[in-house]
Amino acid sequence: MTLKTLTRLLTAGMLVAASATSVAAGWPEKPVRVIVVYPGGGVSDSVTRAVSEKLASSLGVPFVVENKGGAGGTVGMADISRATPDGYTIGFSSISPLALSPLINKVQYDPQKDIAPVASVMVSPVILLGTKAFQGNSVDDIISQSKASPGVLRWATSGPGSVGHLMLEQFQHAAGIEVTHIPYKGSAQQQTDALGGQFELISTNAGPAMTGNIEKGALKPLAIAAPARVSFLPNVPTFTELGYPKANMMSVFGFFAPAGTPKPVIDKLNAEVNRIVASPDIQKLLVSSSNIPATGTPEQFAQDIQDEYQANRALIENAGLSLK
Repeated sequence: MTLKTLTRLLTAGMLVAASATSVAAGWPEKPVRVIVVYPGGGVSDSVTRAVSEKLASSLGVPFVVENKGGAGGTVGMADISRATPDGYTIGFSSISPLALSPLINKVQYDPQKDIAPVASVMVSPVILLGTKAFQGNSVDDIISQSKASPGVLRWATSGPGSVGHLMLEQFQHAAGIEVTHIPYKGSAQQQTDALGGQFELISTNAGPAMTGNIEKGALKPLAIAAPARVSFLPNVPTFTELGYPKANMMSVFGFFAPAGTPKPVIDKLNAEVNRIVASPDIQKLLVSSSNIPATGTPEQFAQDIQDEYQANRALIENAGLSLK
């Protein structure tokens, strides 16, 4: 390489770095579109709107939230992937459209190449509950009843390939038991039927409605998938505590951008989201909705997604599970 060529390359590199810094300094200069990949009215929607309001206040431009629900979040994620990667379209989602959905269904994006993780926001624990039809009070009771009569216990989830379904599969494999899977198309009817005792067990995201029914005695908490015991159900053990760490499956939510979004913009947005999530009112919102605040760098978030993708792929391909 000649000195002239080396000088040219170094100069080009400095210009690119200066340009990137300039992009971050000038961003945002116009409204930012925020896609929530779920219908309006849920916890994801309310959290996105609360964080977006604070982003608008701190960054000086509107963050306009719109809901693009459908197909477990993959419709909205496809919209994010197709957006111009200039920092003016971001989205809020669980990691499932990247780490699980592509393994069981055809999606309109490459989860490894088309999406850039920006910032994690919260962990949503998944809880295993017994309904009034369940004649037991613990995970040990599930095991003993299932070993005595394989398939006698019916376990409802929000659908094939959902996090709750993966929990079911991991648990029954580790415990050496057989339960009957009752898949629903979403959580609304599933939760209604749980209160009616239409099945014995249900795995679902822990939310205010579920914790309210637990407090009323309508549902019995048996185990929870979370990093540690949670403040709103302090007496409920985690699956890891019970000896089933692979069943300790939870949902992680955060912000995403189209691949190719300038790294300085992603880093600036990540810093703002981390600051906002640490604020007392957002912490209160997350905890009151039965979620756990969770922040970190874009690189950590990307690695968490990749780890989850590989774990799910191993479960589906190597354990011979049918998730469709």
